[in-house]
Formats: sequence, C-alpha cells, structure tokens
Amino acid sequence: MSDTEKTNQESFLYIVRIANRDLDGERPVYLALSDLKGIGHRLASIIVNALDLPKDKRIGDLSEDQIEKLREYVEEKEYDDIPEWALNHRREIVSGKNLNLVSNDLEIQIQDDINAMKKMRSYKGVRHEKGHKVRGQRTRSNGRRGLAIGVVKSKEGPQQ
Repeated sequence: MSDTEKTNQESFLYIVRIANRDLDGERPVYLALSDLKGIGHRLASIIVNALDLPKDKRIGDLSEDQIEKLREYVEEKEYDDIPEWALNHRREIVSGKNLNLVSNDLEIQIQDDINAMKKMRSYKGVRHEKGHKVRGQRTRSNGRRGLAIGVVKSKEGPQQ
C-alpha cells in the first residue's frame, strides 16, 4: 500500500453527522444527503451542484472543510440559489418566506401546521382531529382500523 492510500484511509470518515443525523460515509454525496428527512434525490443533486462537490465521490472522502461547508449549507433554512419549486416549505405562514426545513425542524413545523389547521377548524384540521383521511381518499372500504371488518352479527339469534 502506498503512503497516499494510507492517508486516504486514515482521513476517511465512516460516519458524517449533518443536521443531527449520522450519514453513512461510504455512500456517494448526493445519496447520503437524500437520507436526510426533507432532502430528496433532486434537491440533493441541486445542493451538490451549488457547492461544486463531486457527485459520485463518497461523503466520507470529503475534506473537513467541504463537510463543514456542506453542513452549514444544509442546515441553513433560506436559499437564494435554489429554485422555489425545490423547497419543501414555501410561503411560510408567519414570514411568507420560502424555506427548506430538514430533520427535526421539518417535523416540528408539520406538527405546528396541523395544530393551526385544527385550531382554525378548517376541513383538513377537523379530518386530522377525527383521524380520518385528509386528502380526499375513499373511506368506504379502505383505511379501516381495528379488528372488526365486515358485518358484525349479534349473539341474540333471530328476531321474532
């Protein structure tokens, strides 16, 4: 083994921590980013291109500076260079800004949005409260919960 291979193995990170989540260092950069909640394959590719990182290079092979730059970029909520359609929280209620939330921030924001719908008694909020389907799916034969499926027969016997 040459000296450069040894230094590459020594500097390789098997676990990279971004947005409070451990990413597998052996995966390519864009696939590892897409493991984060709130970032899909398309947004991961956009981020990698915006930072001029090699797309197929493993995330564990990146230098500390590149990883720190990537971490700061992903954990930032507002982006000027990413198109609006690629963000996951557009036209936020309070500020009206276009945000891309990741990890715990996304989960908290989704729960806050559902609670706001419940509080204002919108149709979707009422459906959330009752535990029914929210987005117009059929409910007659699908989405049932519990053990009883079909007709429940009474134990009394035939009526007279």
